[in-house]
Amino acid sequence: MTIDHLTTLHGLPVHDFPAPGEESGPPPAVGEVAWRLARDQLANDVEPFATAWDRFLDTVDPARVRALILGAGAYGSEDDGDDPAETADRLVAAADRLTGLEALYLADLNFEEAELSWIVQGDVTPVLTAYPRLREFGVRGSGSGFGGGQGLRLTPLRHEHLRVLRLENGGLPGEVARAVAASDLPALRRLDLWLGAEYYGCTTTLADLAPVLDGDRLPALRHLGLRNSEMQDEIAAALAGAPVVARLASLHLGLGTLSDTGAAALLAGQPLTHLEELDLRHHFLSEPMMRRLREALEPYGVKVDLDEREQTGQDENRYVAAGE
Repeated sequence: MTIDHLTTLHGLPVHDFPAPGEESGPPPAVGEVAWRLARDQLANDVEPFATAWDRFLDTVDPARVRALILGAGAYGSEDDGDDPAETADRLVAAADRLTGLEALYLADLNFEEAELSWIVQGDVTPVLTAYPRLREFGVRGSGSGFGGGQGLRLTPLRHEHLRVLRLENGGLPGEVARAVAASDLPALRRLDLWLGAEYYGCTTTLADLAPVLDGDRLPALRHLGLRNSEMQDEIAAALAGAPVVARLASLHLGLGTLSDTGAAALLAGQPLTHLEELDLRHHFLSEPMMRRLREALEPYGVKVDLDEREQTGQDENRYVAAGE
């Protein structure tokens, strides 16, 4: 799976904050785009990210910035991006200036800049705490780097206004999944967790996800993604009887190793005919099982996404879409 840069965030088109001398024409209205700030730290004569960050805050009206994306320079793999703690400190320090910020995405790097599991991350709790009115928060990567950092971290917290939380990982640490499940997020409508593979750092278990499946912690949740997982069949079986499913509008279980076993468990469980969408893109289902799913759900208006059917080899190996 090729991971590309974001083209939209929070319903706004992405606009790259230009380097000095790269401006062409008048800038867009500050609040009508998602500003993407990235610098190639390895290029010669490049503007350091810290300099670009200060210039950004002094050039635009930060109070009118609604959506912000930080890419290369703010994040990277070992030795080619700032320390994620420094980036978090910059965001926290600017909270009294970025007073209108509604959406934030950390580490928008494509595969040429850093493989998913190589993106060095840190503790994102201070950022969420500093922006209590944030509505959408996304993080790509969870790596610790070769220097021995702790990688992606989150402490359970209460956030009144967060509506969308996306953690895109080749390997989601179990402690992060437990922190999400233990957080008090009364407004959260969309949760999208990429779990990844054990080889790339996934230590999340079904037990870690149990509070999410029970539904008690996330009263507003309507869209759930538990995908890109090696244990996709087990997740599907757990969701077959999970209380949270009854109030969902969409369920995303793609990008992982889903087989006929998991799909059969879904069909044998609680009704899914109330869903607007069941996304299973990138899967290992047989043609007969794909027909069963469509026949069971599409007559009720459920959009069933069965694109990217993968084939197992002679060794029957299945793989997640985004690992390394």
